[in-house]
Amino acid sequence: MDQMMIWLGRLGAVGALVCGVLGLITGFSTDVTWKLGSQGWFAGGAVAALLAIVAYLEDAAANRRQ
Repeated sequence: MDQMMIWLGRLGAVGALVCGVLGLITGFSTDVTWKLGSQGWFAGGAVAALLAIVAYLEDAAANRRQ
């Protein structure tokens, strides 16, 4: 269970990075219309980053109790 939470946190961090890169691409792109826009990709990246932080903190709290 511990390793799964760490991997979920890492996956969330990678997802946040990907959303951030896509947000930059949509922000600088003028020839393509994106459905979410740069604000939508930024919000998705922020949610993924928050979930990654929560997963890391939960794992750290579980390890501290032991």
